[in-house]
Amino acid sequence: MDDAQVAGRAKFHAMTEGTAADWALIEAESRPHRAQLADRLLEHLRLLGASDPGGFAVDRLEHSLQTATRAHRGGRDEEYVVCALMHDIGDLLCSMSHAELGATILRPFVSEANHWMMEKHGIFQGYYFFQHVGLDRDLREHFRGHPHFEYCAQFCHLYDQNAFDPGYDTMPLSAFEPMLRRVVERPKNPRYKLD
Repeated sequence: MDDAQVAGRAKFHAMTEGTAADWALIEAESRPHRAQLADRLLEHLRLLGASDPGGFAVDRLEHSLQTATRAHRGGRDEEYVVCALMHDIGDLLCSMSHAELGATILRPFVSEANHWMMEKHGIFQGYYFFQHVGLDRDLREHFRGHPHFEYCAQFCHLYDQNAFDPGYDTMPLSAFEPMLRRVVERPKNPRYKLD
């Protein structure tokens, strides 16, 4: 590559060669990409609506919108409602670990309680159907005693397990867009944090 091709790019080829100037350039060049996070998340939510519903009565987008609508109408705060909207965002990429994927995406932007709820909702949701697919419906009991156990159980009971109704008066994605943008605008938690 000539100099014109590498303008706006760090000079190093291995991180051990990087300088403060390289990292300042990377930070500046990465800022627009980070600012577009909400747009990418909204686009991925729309993909949930274009996917195969997998046998459910509603598609994955409708389920996510219903969950968020129920949480919003239940008086939950904006961060919680966005978590409800995003709780199954990972379903298309990896359905077997969709809960963990969604939680990872929102981790920098949400409280510990909301992160835990998103991360564990797949196991807690199993209370309503695991017995029908040869699994232990009480698998969530492994987490009994955790400070967020009831919080997650309540999310699944009040907003998630019942959000498959084709006749429900669901709010459109556009109603949640400003909420999502506000929640992901600024991280609450450090980028890298050891638990």
